[in-house]
Amino acid sequence: LQVDMWQPSSTFHIVEGTVTDVRVPQNASRSLLPYLQRANIQYTILVSDLQKAIENQTGLKSHRNRRSLSEYNYEVYHSLEEIQSWMHHLNKTHSDLVHMFSVGKSYEGRPLFVLKLGKRSRPYKKAVWIDCGIHAREWIGPAFCQWFVKEALQTYQTDPAMRKMLTQLYFYVMPVFNVDGYHFSWTNDRFWRKTRSKNTRFQCHGVDANRNWKVKWCDEGASFHPCDDTYCGPFPESEPEVKAVAHFLRKHRKQIKAYLSFHAYAQMLLYPYSYKYATIPNFSCVESAAYNAVNALQSAYGIRYRYGPASSTLYVSSGSSMDWAYKNGIPYAFAFELRDTGHFGFLLPETLIKPTCTETMLAVKNITLHLLKKCH
Repeated sequence: LQVDMWQPSSTFHIVEGTVTDVRVPQNASRSLLPYLQRANIQYTILVSDLQKAIENQTGLKSHRNRRSLSEYNYEVYHSLEEIQSWMHHLNKTHSDLVHMFSVGKSYEGRPLFVLKLGKRSRPYKKAVWIDCGIHAREWIGPAFCQWFVKEALQTYQTDPAMRKMLTQLYFYVMPVFNVDGYHFSWTNDRFWRKTRSKNTRFQCHGVDANRNWKVKWCDEGASFHPCDDTYCGPFPESEPEVKAVAHFLRKHRKQIKAYLSFHAYAQMLLYPYSYKYATIPNFSCVESAAYNAVNALQSAYGIRYRYGPASSTLYVSSGSSMDWAYKNGIPYAFAFELRDTGHFGFLLPETLIKPTCTETMLAVKNITLHLLKKCH
């Protein structure tokens, strides 16, 4: 019986007592539900008609948000084309604070665009790296990256905290890390997760871009099988997207003080390690930053985030970008798992983009200001 694992991302992580979200094809649910009853496993149907839910979300695309970029709607999901033309537009209209560049090309040849945000106030500035959309189906990620850029540009004049952030730091923002996968999730399979590289021996596409980094590569929590959702790839940095970003981060490792990666869903703020149960050397600084960030986030709508080391808070996984960034000398490395906890899963409604991004913004600003305060 083939099911698509939504949470956790792989069967390795299922032990007695684990709450698990799965997606089943319509015909399979007829055999799955009686099986669960016989095995005495409790279940709840969260979304009874997923196809309808997808159509509700993507059906309206054609006749909205095609207006000029000055009226760009940050409360809807955008296709890759829309996001990239939005980036070009900002690069032209906000050249004082925005510089757009590419770190490389994807497997299918798409440019990997990054926006560098900040006032060119002095020759050397510390920086924060932010990426979204490592996993294609987690659409709230890219929506948040765009929201962050919008907030930075709109509140720079009026908000002293934002002014301080953009004066003292650079932000490298990559709204869509896995461009091929994201595009595919719009055109072919809404629940696609991996990259789109081809595997010659198997007829399966793609590698989990968050298991492809050179840190305890393909150990626990990753799969060697090309058809699995957590496939680690044939070798570390086999994916051009991972290789390009890793190269950029290595080159700027002295400058970059924080690495923030945005995923969905689970409502968690995670820090290293992901690949083992061990305490990081600067635990007290990172832990207090996480504690304060989660409290700031909760202050907006009362949404509670769990926080802690990824291995014990979520599950053990090897080859993640966060662990890699930390191991490569970036002292503050975090992965956010945004809303929700499973009710909508990857199909977070567009009406929840604004509250999700608003509260997440508070957490990110909190971490950034913590960084400027110097904690040792």
